[in-house]
Amino acid sequence: MSTTDEPIDQGPTRQGSETEHNTPNLYLALIHYPVVNKRGEITGSALTNMDLHDIARAGRTFGVKAYYVVTPYEDQRTLACQIMEHWTNGHGGRVNPARKSALERIRVADTFEAVCNDIENEQGQVVVKVATSANTRHPTHSCRKLGQELKGNAPHVIVFGTAWGLAPEVINQCDHILEPIQGAGSYNHLSVRSAASIYLDRLING
Repeated sequence: MSTTDEPIDQGPTRQGSETEHNTPNLYLALIHYPVVNKRGEITGSALTNMDLHDIARAGRTFGVKAYYVVTPYEDQRTLACQIMEHWTNGHGGRVNPARKSALERIRVADTFEAVCNDIENEQGQVVVKVATSANTRHPTHSCRKLGQELKGNAPHVIVFGTAWGLAPEVINQCDHILEPIQGAGSYNHLSVRSAASIYLDRLING
């Protein structure tokens, strides 16, 4: 795996290293490029304030070590860092320390490759990469099985896609594809924020 020249932005300080009981060796990554649109074409998407806040809060709730926001677009990385700064070192962090503790775990990266390199440098071992997809035709790894694997020491990163999901090139880099979330009927358009929360609850609580 080659390295990237673009450093991972950790925010004001590197967070998420405190020891807590029963917390998994788990990371999250939200990919904004390459993803697919509704026609299956490769595209990039803009980050949203809600995705930063809500997935960071879910990750903090379930003991995730870090949440990577991944975009190659410099203006989008700058925006993410500005949001983080407000909620960590700025007024938002002073008036809402609970939100601060969640957003401190966000790291901004330009590529998924950079995410994997960062985790492996931090952990000193290869990270297990787990893609998510609503496509039931993909081979899948069950939440129950992954939850058992998370009780071990190996670092894992769960990879989410914006727009209409991860591009094939990202899925092909992953070791597993997590089973899709099934609803009560045929409607299958959960927000990525909802999907992240559901997956985390299933993985951590069984």
